[in-house]
This record gives sequence, structure tokens and C-alpha cells, in this order.
Amino acid sequence: MESSLLATFHEMSWLRFVASGVLVMIGACLQGVSGLGFAMFCAPLTALWFPELVPGPLLVLSCPLALMGGARDFAAIEWRMAGAAVVGRIVGTGVAAACLLLLSTQTLSLMFALLILTGVSLSLTGWRVQLSARNTAVAGVASGMMGTITSAGAPPFAIAMQHMPPDKVRGTIGAIFFIGSAVSITVLTVVGRMGTHEYLLSLLLMPWMVAGFLLSNPLKRHVPARTVRSLLLALAAIGALLVLARTVWTA
Repeated sequence: MESSLLATFHEMSWLRFVASGVLVMIGACLQGVSGLGFAMFCAPLTALWFPELVPGPLLVLSCPLALMGGARDFAAIEWRMAGAAVVGRIVGTGVAAACLLLLSTQTLSLMFALLILTGVSLSLTGWRVQLSARNTAVAGVASGMMGTITSAGAPPFAIAMQHMPPDKVRGTIGAIFFIGSAVSITVLTVVGRMGTHEYLLSLLLMPWMVAGFLLSNPLKRHVPARTVRSLLLALAAIGALLVLARTVWTA
């Protein structure tokens, strides 16, 4: 195991290792503070600069990150919302698979990015999504579709949960993404998209992820609810813009 890990490490240059580690650390810190941010921040950038990390290694990193977030705010988890969101994500994943048979990945990515930007714009003008299990399930469907197609499925939750107290956002989304990531990792492993090399890459970057999460502990205490809402909307917009940029770059 140790020799395999060293061999994987030597395949990366120091610059790539440190750059990808810093990227992971920033994403983990953002998620630790707001409940979201890891995939939205990391997925589009790693797809451009470190494609070997997408989707498997990022998912492996996001799974324990979500577990730590959910465990830290366990008492605040809204289980009814989390259950509805997980069911929605499963449905959305299936819908995405069907959509990919009819439309190109680029077309769907553009559509989702523009819809998210529209939702953020409406939120800034005072539009408010009523917090309910039904709307959370709808966000789950959108998240499952967007996550399957673009690797960044968090923006719909940022819009749907922006008015929840910060601890409830962090705990509930932690529970949702822990389950979702575990399912996705299992599927990728079964279909042969996740092997020893991908797991070793994840293991190399795990300390960076843990460091980012630990860094969020003192920060989250000083971030008021209004700032968390603004951060959620900003992350949703940035995630959508990065998806747009990646789509144009790879077109």
C-alpha cells in the first residue's frame, strides 16, 4: 500500500500536488463555513487543470467532508428535508441519464448554468423559495441532474435552503451529500470508473481536505446568517459561471 502511494505521489509534480491540494483546502473550508462549496468550487477548476481528479477522487474527498459536516451539526439536521432531497437526487440522476440520450452534455450544462444564474438573480431581487419537503425534493432532482451532467450538484440546494439557519444548512446538506457521494462512488467503482489509482490520489489529498475543514471551525462562529445566505448565493453563481466557462472551454 505504501509503495503504491509513493508511486502515485511521484507521478505528480510538486507544483501540481500543492496547487491541487490548495484548491481542495479552499473548497473544504468554504463548505465547512456555509454547508456548500466544495464541488461548486473544485469541480469546474479541476476539470480544467487537474482532470485526473474528476469525478472519482473529488467524490471520495467530498464523502468524508460531508460526513464531518453532518456530524458537527448533527443536532440541527432536518431529517425530513434530507430524506426528500436524497429521493430527489436519485430521481434526478435517472432523469439525467435519459436526457443525455437526447441532448448533448454541453447543451444541458449551459441550460442548468443559466437556470441557476436566473434563480440567483431572482433571489437578489427578493424572490423567496418556500422551505418545504416538496421544494427540497425538487431541488434534489435538479441537483441529481446537474451533478450527473456537470459534477457540481450543489447550486439548487443553495437557492432552496438560503433562508435556513446556518447550522441547519450545514448539517442537513452534510447528510444529503454524504449519502449521495457514497452512492456515486459505489456506482463509479462498479462500472470501472473508480480504481486503485483514483483512491490513492484521494488519499494523497485527504490531509488538505481535513485541513480546510478544520480551518472552517473558528471561521463559522464569526459568520452571521445574512453573510452565509450571501455566500450561498455567491457560490451558486460562481459554480454556474465556472460550468459555463468549462463548457465554452471544452466546446
